[in-house]
Amino acid sequence: MDIVQLPLTQIDEDTDQPRYQFDEEALVELMRNIEEIGLLSPIKVRTIDGGRYKIIYGNRRYKACKRLGLATIPCIVTNMTDEQEIYLEQIAENLTRQGFSPIEEAEAFNKLMTDPKFNRSVKFLASKFGKPESYIKNKCELLKFGASVRKLIIGGTEIRKDRLTEDQLLPLKDLPMEHRDPLALIMARDEMPPTDVKKIAKLFKDKEISAATKDKLLYKSGPGLLETWSIQQHNKAEKAKPAEPKAPKPEKNKSAVVAETETTAVVEAVPTQTSLYEAMDKKLNQLLAALPSFTPLPNEAALSLQELDAEERTDLIRRMEALLEQLRSHTEEWDKLKKIAAAN
Repeated sequence: MDIVQLPLTQIDEDTDQPRYQFDEEALVELMRNIEEIGLLSPIKVRTIDGGRYKIIYGNRRYKACKRLGLATIPCIVTNMTDEQEIYLEQIAENLTRQGFSPIEEAEAFNKLMTDPKFNRSVKFLASKFGKPESYIKNKCELLKFGASVRKLIIGGTEIRKDRLTEDQLLPLKDLPMEHRDPLALIMARDEMPPTDVKKIAKLFKDKEISAATKDKLLYKSGPGLLETWSIQQHNKAEKAKPAEPKAPKPEKNKSAVVAETETTAVVEAVPTQTSLYEAMDKKLNQLLAALPSFTPLPNEAALSLQELDAEERTDLIRRMEALLEQLRSHTEEWDKLKKIAAAN
């Protein structure tokens, strides 16, 4: 295997390669290392028309050398032309490197399986890259999430604020999109561990809970959703307990039974003033506990809206409209009750 020094001006990057995300801090660190001890690992290029070369792998090393203003870079040169073999080698090389993100992996595997020019099976990919089939399938499941979630996905298992690991996301993968993506963003914001995400996912998979109720649950925090799951589990356990046998009651004559039944029906049909007040008071306390204290968003928040793409903007507007509708309904009801209370 010959290694030759080639001018950087004769080398082109491969814009269709599987890796396209490059961490700026890692790139700067690589530049420092190259300045101190030189580039220890050559890049691989292939010959193309016009006496030029295109990178097969080593884009990050190429970028670092170019920023440093180096004239040449050590290269392994090949005459490969088969697109599939080139793409497979690019993936295999990146799988051994740090910084190849789970989403980049997922997109690369998906391309090999769905692009007509490749059309490869999960079994083939698992064999080619030495990975279990479940590994390939789980990576591709990440593509179910929208752009706003995908950009938060990182490698590894460390839970970080406003970032998402695969272990946090996979429990949510089978939920409908209207619940899947908002929940993922809540999990990222509140740094919820995978064990808690699994419980929250079960809450949203429960068929006994209506879609409308699930929509309202999306306004809760991660810990709030976990508490709701805990309460639900407790209630289910209580319902599942066998009923205690009741002591036999002395028989009553028919007229007494009729009178008692009629009295009970009237009492049950007309709630007492105390029970109505308690229900209202309980609801008020629940709302006060659920709503955080108001703090204005920073001025930069409005400016950040300009950076959203069309899909993210549409999703944000949908959730804003849902929030405003809920707030209007609550405001109207409690404003009316406040006026009645003040009048008395």
